[in-house]
Amino acid sequence: MLKQTLLCLFLSSLFITSGCAELKDAGKTIGHTTRDVTTAIGHASRDAAKSVKAELDKEEWASEP
Repeated sequence: MLKQTLLCLFLSSLFITSGCAELKDAGKTIGHTTRDVTTAIGHASRDAAKSVKAELDKEEWASEP
C-alpha cells in the first residue's frame, strides 16, 4: 500500500511539474507578445505625433507674411 501511495505521489508531482512548465511557457509567450504590441503602439503614436508636429510647423511658416 505504501509503495502504491508513493508511486501515485511521484506520478502526480511529475504531471504537475510538466503542467507548470507549460503554463510558464504560455505566460512567457503572452508576456512577450504584450511587450511587442505595446512597443509597436508606442512607436506608432510617437511617429504620428511627430508627423502632426511637422505638418503644423509647415503651416505656421507658410501663413506668416
